[in-house]
Amino acid sequence: MTTQLTLERMRHDIARLVDEAPEELDNDDNLLDWGLDSMRIFNISVEWNKTGLELRFAELAETPTLAGWWEIVQRQQRGQ
Repeated sequence: MTTQLTLERMRHDIARLVDEAPEELDNDDNLLDWGLDSMRIFNISVEWNKTGLELRFAELAETPTLAGWWEIVQRQQRGQ
């Protein structure tokens, strides 16, 4: 059984990577502006894929916001 990825976990994981408090990250912030680079995006997608998702680096890189990524996650969790 896999653990479902939550918006809260995503926020905390990203905050840890950019060395910021989770509450500092707004859903619409460009995460590249916070210092999230391509290697970190790739690594976090690998980690999140352990929850049973199939997040692709290219798709995440196109929309580098928490809101954009959460939308992708929700679509996959609904099976769309």
